Amino acid sequence: MRRFHLFVFWIMIVGVAATAQQPQSSAPAQAADDRAATEKRLRDLEDRVVMLEGELRQLKAQQTQPAQAPATTTAAAPATPAGNAPQPQATATSQGAAGATSQAETIRLGGAGGAASKALNPDISVIGDFIAGAGHNPINPTPAFQMHESEVGLQAIIDPYARGDFFISFGEEGVNLEEGFITFTALPASLVAKGGKMRAAFGKVNTLHNHVLPWVDRPLVSQNLVGGEDGIDDAGFSVQRILPAPANWFLEGTAQVFRGDSSDVFTSSNKNDVSVVGHLRSYRDLTESTNMDVGASYSRGHNLFGSDFITHLYGVDATFRWKPLQRAIYRSFVVRSEFIWRQQNQAGLGACAIITCPQFVRGGFQRAFGFYTSADYQFARRWFLGARVDRSDRPFDASLTDKGGSVVLTYWPSEFAQLRGQYRFTRYAQNIDAHEVFLQLQFALGAHGAHPF
Repeated sequence: MRRFHLFVFWIMIVGVAATAQQPQSSAPAQAADDRAATEKRLRDLEDRVVMLEGELRQLKAQQTQPAQAPATTTAAAPATPAGNAPQPQATATSQGAAGATSQAETIRLGGAGGAASKALNPDISVIGDFIAGAGHNPINPTPAFQMHESEVGLQAIIDPYARGDFFISFGEEGVNLEEGFITFTALPASLVAKGGKMRAAFGKVNTLHNHVLPWVDRPLVSQNLVGGEDGIDDAGFSVQRILPAPANWFLEGTAQVFRGDSSDVFTSSNKNDVSVVGHLRSYRDLTESTNMDVGASYSRGHNLFGSDFITHLYGVDATFRWKPLQRAIYRSFVVRSEFIWRQQNQAGLGACAIITCPQFVRGGFQRAFGFYTSADYQFARRWFLGARVDRSDRPFDASLTDKGGSVVLTYWPSEFAQLRGQYRFTRYAQNIDAHEVFLQLQFALGAHGAHPF
C-alpha cells in the first residue's frame, strides 16, 4: 500500500514538473490557459488517486475475509492426542477454507464484491421536526411540546428511464403517505411524467415539505384557502415540459390530474369528480448575484357540497434571490410572495344538516382572497433573520378576514440540523388576538435528496 502511494505521488510530481517546464507564452492569456490546464490535470490525478485507493481497499477486504476464516476454525478445533493431531487439523482447515470461499462466492454480484449489494438499496433518510410552543390561541391551539413530524424518505433510481420517491410522515397520532410516485425522465418530446400520490404544483408553499419551509408554520393564506399543511396532495398523474422561451429565460409548464380529494379544498363524490392543476413557471438570472422566479397557477375541482358545486383556485407567486458570489456562504437575501384567489359555489345553510360543514359558512357564491409576503436575510454563515406578513379571507365565508405577522430567527449548526425561533401574531376575524412563540428543532439522518429549486 505504501509503495502504491509513493508510485502515484511520483507520477503526480513528474506530471507537474513536465507541465512547468513547457515554454511560457509571452501573452498573458496563454499563461492563464496553461495554469488552468495544470490545475485541471492535478484535479484529475487527485480523483484517480482517490478512486484507486478505494479499489485497493475493496480488494484487500475481499482477500482478508477468506484468510481469517481458516485461522478461526483452526483455533476453535478441540484438543486431540499428539499422534492424531495433524489429520483433524488439516481437515478443519480445509473445511474452513471451503466455507470461506463459498461465502465469498455467495455475496458476489456479477463479479463485484459484497459492497455492490448496497447498490440495490434505496437512499433512506429520516427528518425529525420537534416544536415547542408558548402563548394563547383559542382559534388554532397547539400543544406545549410535540414531535410534529418524522418524515421517512425512500428514493432510488429504478432503471435508466425512471426513478421512485416515497415520503412517509409519522406523527404522534398516525402515519400518512405524504408522497409516493414514480418519475419517468426519458419520454419523447422532452416530457417528464409522474404517477402516484404527490403534492400539486400550485404556487410555491403547497409544493414544499415541512422541513423545507423557512418558517415554523404555513402562512394564513395556505391554511385558509389551500388546505393547510396537507394542501392539495392527492393521487394522480402529472406531465411537465420545458417550453420555448426568449433568450436568458427558463419557461416550464405543468399539467396535473388528481382523484379530487384534497383536505377541505376538493372533495370527490364519484369517480368523475377529478380535479386539475396547471402551473406555468418562468425563471431568469438578472445578474451574476440575483435571479427572479415568477409563476402562475390554476386549479379546479368539486367541493364538499357535492358534484354540482365547483371550486376554482387562482394563484400568482414570485421569488427574488440575492447571493453575492464572493460572499455566498455568508450573505443572502430572499423575498417571497404569493397571491391566491378562491371562488366556489356553495349550497344553502340547510345543506349543513346533511353534511358536515366548517364552523363558519355562508350560502351562495364566495370569493376569497389572501396573500403573504416574506423576506429572509442571511447576516452570518449560520444565521438567518426573517419576517412575514399574512392576510387571508375565510373560504366558506369571505366576509371574515384573518391577519397576522411573524418574526423568525434561524440557526444552522450544520447541514443536518437547524434551530429556529418564531414569534407569531394573529388577529382573527372575530377580533381575537393571538400571541405565540415557537421553538423548532429539525434534524436529518441519512441521504435525503434535494427538493426542486
